Amino acid sequence: MLIDLHMHSSESDGTDEPENLLDLIALNNIKIFSLTDHDNIDGVKRIEDKLNNYKTLKFIRGVELSCRTKNIKCHILAFNYDYDNQDFKNILQLAEDLRHVKLEKRLKFLRENFGIEFEDSEIKILRDNSASGKPHVANLIVKHGFAKNKEDAIKNFINKFESGDTRVDAELAIQAVLKSGGVPVWAHPFGGEGEPEISQELLNLSLHELKSYGLKGLECYYSKYSQERREYLASLALKNNLLISAGSDYHGKNKNIKLGIDVEDLNKVTILNYLL
Repeated sequence: MLIDLHMHSSESDGTDEPENLLDLIALNNIKIFSLTDHDNIDGVKRIEDKLNNYKTLKFIRGVELSCRTKNIKCHILAFNYDYDNQDFKNILQLAEDLRHVKLEKRLKFLRENFGIEFEDSEIKILRDNSASGKPHVANLIVKHGFAKNKEDAIKNFINKFESGDTRVDAELAIQAVLKSGGVPVWAHPFGGEGEPEISQELLNLSLHELKSYGLKGLECYYSKYSQERREYLASLALKNNLLISAGSDYHGKNKNIKLGIDVEDLNKVTILNYLL
């Protein structure tokens, strides 16, 4: 059965409008899904407005928070939160503020190190988007002829930039999610698509830290992980009394990732017992 608890829309760094995602999900026979845009829930609210037209789908509120621990950058997925909870609102606002700080630093870096400048109207669009990230800036770099394609722009220009302290503290994020009644999960623990891979030793060290903050689950079934890696993460989750989640990290045309995760036995995705 296809499920997907990790995907992105045009409200962050995906290319599909949230409403169009609903059609794609139904078309691909995905029955259980979550929208997990970066650091904002605008897409979640848009989907909830249309759900009555899709009676067979099970939707779970999600968001992906950009975080940091003592040793690594990481992403924390939050599910089934109360978005009216003040602690949750505060962490979303902090994440958005830090994302804007990162954008300004990134634009300054590109200008000072590579002479890459964009038009005022283009910069305004970036600033008005609460979740502007690498793909948005990369598309502009390509448009202005500094790179052949988006991947080239990210590799040779954007990834040269070190953003510094522009992520939410993981402990604050996890605690806010818990206070809102939500379930915090560590996304793609070994690293996501296009991200540096961390070692097994560092993963275990970071897991111990995140668990001490209240982490409740691990994303074990991830689209870019081998079956061996998935099984390792699943066993690690069970050993640490953590819930097991599954997601593709679909971004539409921005990443070469298919929608949906094929799970032979849904009982292995133990987080569903808490979310449905």
